[in-house]
Amino acid sequence: MTKLTIIQALNLALKQEMERDATVMVLGEDVGTNGGVFRATEGLYQQFGAERVVDTPLAESAIVGTSIGLAIMGMKPVAEIQFDGFTYSGLDQLISHAGRIRFRSQGKHHVPMVVRFPYSGGIRALEHHSESPETYFIHTPGIKVVVPANPYDTKGLLTAAIRDPDPVIFMEPKRIYRAFREEVPETEYTVPIGKANVVKEGTDLTIISFGSMLKFTKDIIEKENMKHSIELIDLRTLSPIDKDTITKSVKKTGRCIIVQEAPRSCGIAAEITAILMGNVFLSLEAPVVRVTGFDTPYPPFKAEKYYLPTTEKILAAIESVMSY
Repeated sequence: MTKLTIIQALNLALKQEMERDATVMVLGEDVGTNGGVFRATEGLYQQFGAERVVDTPLAESAIVGTSIGLAIMGMKPVAEIQFDGFTYSGLDQLISHAGRIRFRSQGKHHVPMVVRFPYSGGIRALEHHSESPETYFIHTPGIKVVVPANPYDTKGLLTAAIRDPDPVIFMEPKRIYRAFREEVPETEYTVPIGKANVVKEGTDLTIISFGSMLKFTKDIIEKENMKHSIELIDLRTLSPIDKDTITKSVKKTGRCIIVQEAPRSCGIAAEITAILMGNVFLSLEAPVVRVTGFDTPYPPFKAEKYYLPTTEKILAAIESVMSY
């Protein structure tokens, strides 16, 4: 065991998978000699060379499209998109092709590729550098969407994503890239895609979150000396979502809050609310509450503290649900 940050866990997962499987390769802007904008690919170019760690032009559609072709022909590309807001240029390739090829070929062809990118706000960045575009990918059949919230899960989930036969969107919470360390096994392991994690057990209220908001919410629960027994669930995978863990928890507690950074309308919080309405309606003691961003573009950094879920908003949601 060694204590790693999320960035270090990413790097170790990539290194070990590239050592284990010669078909695994990395491509993206500045991933080679520079080691990536956040240094997630640092050292890989020197170890594996230019044919397996490829610096690409500034063309996200080409990065994703090339990855699809490589995957169909037997490689396992891991494409890095530098920031969340830059993924939109690759949506056509992902939606029209990556997510459809297995269906289109009636199972003859798979697309074992990963598209990884930093997402979320709270770092005082420029426009297109602080977004939560998960809904676009969740709504696309044939694509899996994974969001780790800690170093251990980061390594295990990325390893599982690389080994998966289908395309996986791997969203990395850049706000906590280097915020903390935790023990991570140096040996290979996987964390299953599609399985949520009960971070903390409780009996009065279920709070569901993921990514950087998971840690933020967990810190609030620990610091505020809650008088309520709160169960905290880390989704880990947004598609396919773990309905069983969610419904089992809320059936037990009778109350639920969902925390996400993305805009409110049509987000994962809305989908979870619909799941709960269809499965545990008679067990609910209060309406499901969502704590989210606003239905606006992500604001300039001077206003981001008003946009993001805050301690005050989460505490108000807890009080509202518990006093209903």
